[in-house]
Amino acid sequence: MRARGLLNLRAVLAPVAAGMCVMATAAAVLVPALGGDAGEAGRGRGGAAAPAVTHRAYGPGAGPAVAECTAQNAAESLRPSPEDGPAVSRIKEKGQLVVGVDQNTYRWGYRDPVTGELAGFDIDLARAVAEDILGPHPKVVFKAVPTSQRIPALQKRTVDLVVRTMTINCARKEQVAFSTAYFQGGQQVLAPKASEIAAFDDSLRGKRVCTAAGSTGESELAAQRHGAKVLTVPNQLDCLVRLQLGEADAVVTDNALAAAQAAQDPAVELKGRPFTDEPYGVAMNKGDTDLVRRVNKVLDDYRGDGGADSPWMRAYRKWLQADLPGISGPPSPEYSD
Repeated sequence: MRARGLLNLRAVLAPVAAGMCVMATAAAVLVPALGGDAGEAGRGRGGAAAPAVTHRAYGPGAGPAVAECTAQNAAESLRPSPEDGPAVSRIKEKGQLVVGVDQNTYRWGYRDPVTGELAGFDIDLARAVAEDILGPHPKVVFKAVPTSQRIPALQKRTVDLVVRTMTINCARKEQVAFSTAYFQGGQQVLAPKASEIAAFDDSLRGKRVCTAAGSTGESELAAQRHGAKVLTVPNQLDCLVRLQLGEADAVVTDNALAAAQAAQDPAVELKGRPFTDEPYGVAMNKGDTDLVRRVNKVLDDYRGDGGADSPWMRAYRKWLQADLPGISGPPSPEYSD
């Protein structure tokens, strides 16, 4: 066991274990168990081709149906609109936006050990959506949801949105609605620097590979294990702890998350190259088509012109650039109508 790396990780996450912290403008609480993952796992855009799925991507009355969802058009969403509809009006009537997030993924959604507040790239985006709908200093309730519980939380309306590095794919679009993509990642292998593991290939044979239940990493490993023994855990960060304890030999996860984990433990590194495309989107209940359009309007504003002063680029420099250098701008939106 690399005790030093584990202690560093625990130092970052110690406030998480302290429990719920209620703030003036935001509260974070744990979502109660919601049952199984409701078939959340699906294929990423750039891996083995996902089977075509015929569906109405955003529920009844949303305009023209998406005749066929494929790996190539999965990231398409509804065109942006500032208009209020039933879902947006419901949020305004409540006077708060309830957002499902992660609270233990460094750089994306984690509890800052100094301030005790939730922080990260996803948290900033969630606040931008809240400000657009509710105005300055909005009340945001953050609820921590495990990877496998993101879709059930939306279907049961425990949350209004999920902003939690959630990959857009056809299997998930059968169950929930997505915004346009706000970040582009890819599945990759994380392993100790001294490991003989080279990539997502046969160097994994006989190795214990950890991934989160309900993640696209789990789906990729189900399709091709490369002879590995697969270990699933509720949250991706649990895999890093298993790796540090010597209970796993490698992790398969999004490279964006893996880079953040490597920043927490310098004894590990990304191996090989990304082997899928992982467009992250804001997820919503499938019937909340007006909220989908409103979030896409926020994302248009957030991307701006893609220049250095856009809110997206400022958030990238603040949270991600140190671990994921070389990104010149946000992914371009794709629309289905």
